[in-house]
Amino acid sequence: MTEQYLQAIRQRVCARCIDTDGKGNCMLHYNEYCAVEEFLPEIIRSIQKVTSDKVEDYVVELRNFVCTECRHQTENGTCIVRNNLDCGLDRYFPLIIEAVEEVDAARRSA
Repeated sequence: MTEQYLQAIRQRVCARCIDTDGKGNCMLHYNEYCAVEEFLPEIIRSIQKVTSDKVEDYVVELRNFVCTECRHQTENGTCIVRNNLDCGLDRYFPLIIEAVEEVDAARRSA
């Protein structure tokens, strides 16, 4: 089920990601991980819980449902990776929302 979402995200996000080789191939080091792939099911569910024209509404759900599970976020809700603008999930979240909603719309019309 998540494969369609992953493909849509790879087309929309990975091709633009600064952590790729320009062809969509991830270049993260062995000790790093892509939060998008790590938390994909949770990301999809958090996006599907929101219906809004405001990205901020989706971000609230992301922070409450996904970021709380990330090893980089502290108990008080701060995240050094996000604060340093190094979180790919945070950086590309609007594009991820578009990709997930595009797949959902295609499924509804099929």
